[in-house]
Amino acid sequence: MSVRATETPEHPETPGGPGSPTGRLPGLTLVSHDGRPYRFDPGALCLELLVTGGPGAFARYEVLHEPADLVDWAARSRLPAGLEPTVSEAELSRVRAVRDALFLLTADRAHGRPQRPEHLDALNAAAAEAPLVPRLTPDGTRSWAPGATGTQLLSTVARDAIDLFTGPYAHRVRECGAHDCRLLFVDTSRPGRRRWCAMEHCGNREKVRAHRARGRLD
Repeated sequence: MSVRATETPEHPETPGGPGSPTGRLPGLTLVSHDGRPYRFDPGALCLELLVTGGPGAFARYEVLHEPADLVDWAARSRLPAGLEPTVSEAELSRVRAVRDALFLLTADRAHGRPQRPEHLDALNAAAAEAPLVPRLTPDGTRSWAPGATGTQLLSTVARDAIDLFTGPYAHRVRECGAHDCRLLFVDTSRPGRRRWCAMEHCGNREKVRAHRARGRLD
């Protein structure tokens, strides 16, 4: 499992994500247990939230400790730049709860398990709230209506998840194929053969592992 630390994610136009293209590489920068940074693109806004922590054993990766942490995540997410929502403690608590439900929904989807009603209810309730309101500026760029809240941010993430799970890439929601990694992503590549959270991280580790295993058999 990787240490989850986000740094300067980009803003691509991807299925399941309302971001806008900037010409930069998509995704987040995570840090492995041995301190090596690597790029992880989960493929959708909603899945970017899952690297901030999770239920059960994944709680040790929690980074949303106070409202400012959620504001910081929003600034680093694939949402267009400039969003600075006002987040309350109650909103932060709900974000963590819905994130945990989304984590389990996504893992179930990746492994072909039935979606649990209590997790669907949490996601649908969040999506029912008013989402973030985008604005077009005079210079043709995208910005946000002032006064955004944590509830609106969560609604936007929840709606993104519903779009992902009901869209053309729903069958490509996957868990990293490494034996000790649980990162979740949607494979938006043209051939649809992505197996790893990142080739430079788990992909290379598994290749080395397989090579060593073959060497022991020779």
